[in-house]
Amino acid sequence: MAAKRSGLRWHRLFSGMGRRALLLHGIVFFLFIYLPIILIAVYSFNSNPINMMVWKDFTFDWYRTIFGFSAALTEDTMYVESTDQLIRAIQNSLIVAMTTTTVAVVMGTATALAVHRFRFRLQRFYQGLMFLPMIMPDIVLGIALLIFFVGSGIKLSVITIIIGHCTFLISYVFIVVSARLAGMDNALEEASADLGANEWVTFRKVTLPLIMPGVIGGALLAFIISMDDLVITYFIAGVDSTTLPVFIYGMIRRGVKPEINAIATLMLLFSFVVASLGLYFRSRKK
Repeated sequence: MAAKRSGLRWHRLFSGMGRRALLLHGIVFFLFIYLPIILIAVYSFNSNPINMMVWKDFTFDWYRTIFGFSAALTEDTMYVESTDQLIRAIQNSLIVAMTTTTVAVVMGTATALAVHRFRFRLQRFYQGLMFLPMIMPDIVLGIALLIFFVGSGIKLSVITIIIGHCTFLISYVFIVVSARLAGMDNALEEASADLGANEWVTFRKVTLPLIMPGVIGGALLAFIISMDDLVITYFIAGVDSTTLPVFIYGMIRRGVKPEINAIATLMLLFSFVVASLGLYFRSRKK
């Protein structure tokens, strides 16, 4: 009996230590992931133009600067060479993201429906090919696309960026929509057919509403990945087709300045909102 009590005490002791160790690991892990992001956001409000790690005063000047609304900054503190260049980079990013998202949603959804409905030879192999662009290193895909475009005589421009983004974003939409289709009740489509609806009516009134959360989630995911992509875009962007991540990379090569923190914070906020919407629509049951 005494041995049993002793064993229980040791069990409780080690269980408590395990829980505390797991809690400590979780705290350290999240600090490691999110602390740099928090620091970027905090120091984007630091008024010190020389050393951003030394806090001086709270200011919104850097946010006003990137949009050309601040007139009190000197040449030493002004780091964004041209607000017009920044706006043009944002426009290019939005054009690329919206076009790529549209193409990726149409092709990714159609592919997911085809793979879900039909059985054919090498189906598993085909699904593996759809996963390949996601697991392939970005630098490998970027170099491959660059060689393809240059070898084909295609001039690097916004069009090449759109094509490059479509090569891997279709896979993201395919996976999200496929997950939605896996949980769909096929009996609803059969009931629609039994009631006299043709394939198009069944798709429009039954299938599409059921998979719409997955389609919207995949679209938002594709949009935010396209907006944030740097490595692949860097290889296939032309002279006049700079996107926002490439523009920021060009700025940061000469040093981390407060304006970069402000731009990064706005991008983080935008990414967080879009990603949250994507997760919300993807998790909806109705």
